[in-house]
Amino acid sequence: MKLLLASKSPRRRELLSRLGIPVVFVDVDVDEVIPPSTPVELVPSGLALLKAKGYTCPLEPDEVLVTADTVVALDGKILGKPHSREEAAAMLRSLSGNVHSVYTGVCLKCNSGQTVFTERTDVCFRQLSEKVIMDYVNEGACMDKAGAYGIQDSIGMVGVERIEGCFYNVVGLPVSRLFKELNALTPLI
Repeated sequence: MKLLLASKSPRRRELLSRLGIPVVFVDVDVDEVIPPSTPVELVPSGLALLKAKGYTCPLEPDEVLVTADTVVALDGKILGKPHSREEAAAMLRSLSGNVHSVYTGVCLKCNSGQTVFTERTDVCFRQLSEKVIMDYVNEGACMDKAGAYGIQDSIGMVGVERIEGCFYNVVGLPVSRLFKELNALTPLI
């Protein structure tokens, strides 16, 4: 089997490469627009489906297209990628001392069909000092991440008190669930 990953996320690319299955990175360019009335937990799977539909090349019999999207949600509101350092700091302040949810929607598409699933992980942040927040923001690593943080970054190391669910889901791809769903779609072992 060969996986085609339609994602520009360096974290997804790294995680999928570690599975030991051949991976080819492909580009898909779609307008990531979901109706505003869509419940937060359905947004990532809807976006993953849009990306899968946007891949128009025919799939070979041994190929599986993987598309995904991750959102960070606090109190029913999606925290996207920050547009400025000020917005990043504000997001981190809102996450400080609170529990938020990370949802990743994944679509697997092959010649025999497709499957879509969403994985949820709840993340509890400790109360963060202004210094910790600003040090992380000034590192610049927050700018390309939903919710303005990476759990694998310094802010995750010092700020995350506990998680309930898949750690890799928070990084950007629920690898264990992905492997299970791939096996159901096209047995690997």
